[in-house]
Amino acid sequence: MLSDGVGLPRGGARRSQTATLPRLEPVTPASEPSDRTLPRAIVDPTFWRARAVLVTGHTGFKGAWLSLWLQALGARVTGLSLGVPPTEPSLYELARVGDRMADSVACDVRDPGALASAVVKARPEIVIHMAAQPLVRRSFAAPRETFETNVMGTVNLLDAVRACEGVQSVVVITSDKCYENREWERGYRESDPLGGHDPYSNSKAAAELVTSAYRRSFFSDPNGPRVASARAGNVIGGGDWGEDRLIPDIVRAAVEGETLRLRNPHAVRPWQHVLSPLSGYLVLAQALCESHDYASAWNFGPGDSDVRTVEWVVHRVSELWPGGLRWAAADGPHPHEAHYLKLDSSQARERLGWAPAMSLEDGLAATVAWYGAWQGAGDMRDVTLSQIASTCQRASHA
Repeated sequence: MLSDGVGLPRGGARRSQTATLPRLEPVTPASEPSDRTLPRAIVDPTFWRARAVLVTGHTGFKGAWLSLWLQALGARVTGLSLGVPPTEPSLYELARVGDRMADSVACDVRDPGALASAVVKARPEIVIHMAAQPLVRRSFAAPRETFETNVMGTVNLLDAVRACEGVQSVVVITSDKCYENREWERGYRESDPLGGHDPYSNSKAAAELVTSAYRRSFFSDPNGPRVASARAGNVIGGGDWGEDRLIPDIVRAAVEGETLRLRNPHAVRPWQHVLSPLSGYLVLAQALCESHDYASAWNFGPGDSDVRTVEWVVHRVSELWPGGLRWAAADGPHPHEAHYLKLDSSQARERLGWAPAMSLEDGLAATVAWYGAWQGAGDMRDVTLSQIASTCQRASHA
């Protein structure tokens, strides 16, 4: 099992070593946060109750978590995706996300006519656009598909919003990889140049430019829809089975009894539990409905203490999951990749009052607990909703 934890093409590091990682067993997350990174701005249940929300990409990992959270808040959620969860197994199916959707529409965002019809039918007040080709490695094999989905899909979605009455706010989800990476140790700010060496990263930068152009050209009326974009770091959490992602590869290696091979154990990434950026997206959508002043680009990343190497995360997981998984640094050449990536989220902290929903330590514990419950044939809808509720409860008492 080959992984670098950052979704990069196959290759390897120059040195090899072995270590023992744990067998997957349930671990209960800490009842209290391990540091002070708790949100000051909270996701407001009264705001979301009975709101019509359209989530594109709702069958994916982040989309399924978001749809469940919105269901728990009482929103009327319409999901739009290709119709089939992108992985097997999937959080969408295990947590029975489809059971409580107002509607689930099979639609390709590359089809402008079908997308426009779906948006008009849903009559959303809020749109959260997450549908994407999300994998760096796949973008090397399918660059056209990546650009068509991530760039033209965004164009098509924004055009559909233009033709739909009643939309109040739109949040377009891109990526922390949209920046021109210069290996800076400081975090990238929203005003820093966009770029991207690989097709995936470049497509996300292009999606940011599309969003900015549409915001200034077609959504500048303060009384019309307010459009913002959100850039988040490497997410972890239960229910992720994506390719070339660190936690899913750990799980697969543990279940299959294989050695986990890390292509880039020293890569530094802004790790965060999936509920942290999702809380940012929801708080941003709330703010957009209050004022056009929030219609801009936003970073939602972890604090400095949670910007860690792949190797550090693997070692921490090994402490949480005692047992028999081995890992080794893979040999061989590999394509270009950024070594250091970090976000500066001071704008979201200062203007939105946002902070990460939990620390990396608590996020890893929650993730291990989720997969432990899955191995134990638990009710994964209940487990996932319980983790959402615990996060909201901690936030309300922060």
